[in-house]
Amino acid sequence: MQRLIVVLLAALDAAIAAAVGLATVLAPLTLLWVLAFGLSADWGSLWPVSGTLWQFAHGVPIEVVLPDTLLSNLAISKEAAQFGLSVPPLAILVFTLLFGARSGRRAAVAGTWYTGVASGAVTFTLITVLVALTAQADILRTTLWTAVVVPASVYLFGLLAGAVAYAWAEGDSGPIDRIHDVVDGWGEWTPVPTEAVRGAAIAMAAMMGAAAVGVAAMTLLRGGEVVALFERLGVDALGATMLTLAHLLYLPTLLIWGASWLAGPGFALGTGTAVSPAGTELGVVPGIPVLGLIPEDSTMWMLVSVLVPIACGALAGWMVRSRLVWERTANGYAPRAAIAVGIAALSAGAAAIAATLAAGSIGPGRLSQVGPVAGPLALAVGIEVLIGSAILLLAPRHRDELAEERTDRWREEMAEWEGASGTD
Repeated sequence: MQRLIVVLLAALDAAIAAAVGLATVLAPLTLLWVLAFGLSADWGSLWPVSGTLWQFAHGVPIEVVLPDTLLSNLAISKEAAQFGLSVPPLAILVFTLLFGARSGRRAAVAGTWYTGVASGAVTFTLITVLVALTAQADILRTTLWTAVVVPASVYLFGLLAGAVAYAWAEGDSGPIDRIHDVVDGWGEWTPVPTEAVRGAAIAMAAMMGAAAVGVAAMTLLRGGEVVALFERLGVDALGATMLTLAHLLYLPTLLIWGASWLAGPGFALGTGTAVSPAGTELGVVPGIPVLGLIPEDSTMWMLVSVLVPIACGALAGWMVRSRLVWERTANGYAPRAAIAVGIAALSAGAAAIAATLAAGSIGPGRLSQVGPVAGPLALAVGIEVLIGSAILLLAPRHRDELAEERTDRWREEMAEWEGASGTD
């Protein structure tokens, strides 16, 4: 594929990714503007609010500054007139990340991934600059450099992840191949980096799946509490629809909270609070309907939940070991131990990043500390995944596994012998 076409397609992908995210925010706000304020509303405020919320959805912290007229009308104290929001709805961030990975992979398939990555990154950065310069709201405020750097970094990470993953697996006749050639000379240690990354991806995907099952179970068990909170808010059909849409956008954030609960450290819902299997200490919970899913108390039996991350690590270890047996590599204990440590370290790093994104402030006062803490979650996930993956990777080789390996080797030797005989 010609380099110019790759550049244009990567730029188009970046524009589509930004446009879809902006439309996801702008469309419901436009409907709210029309139904709530009518055609005579102040349309000049719609775009600044939408652009700022799009930045917030990519992890940009925002500062809420309420005007004096609103404070007097709602009887809000002046101490709550200014506060930060830093717990974003991660659904839009995940979409941008995955769309960037798709674009990066397509550029790598075309054979010039660095050109496609550069084009996509530059285009998306220009869009973020345009949004940052034009979407400056009075009530919702952001710092200019974070409004540009954070969304652009999300898309760039997706681009690099998709491009490098494909180039590592299929080759790129460039820098990735040169690095791959160096790693191929490590002998039994060659599969360590690849399998560590693969195992960590499996472990984290399994943990998110387990968290999703947990959130679904709590929805069935405590759905009545959610409905009751909806009713207490007294919102109309439009308000209920907007709240439901916001809950859906926050679903990835809730899954990270659920994964932190399964791992043991849990999460906070305000300063001095804790929600974990070891115990639940809550003060006054904000009347957000989705928070009705949180259990009011804990039992010692809930500590069994820490077996879930261990099982996720064991699943990763089993899948990696099956691949190693199939390829007949890394037969020694030392390379497999290194793979187990790599899986645990990468899983801990991913958990720390996820916790950082899903924690922060959702309001004034005690609500400035909400979500999981990155350090304890990373430590817990690392230890638990290490235990599970090490059990499967370092367990003695079963006789069936050895017999299958001997059979495969015998078949290869017979095929080589038959080929040599046919040649003679």
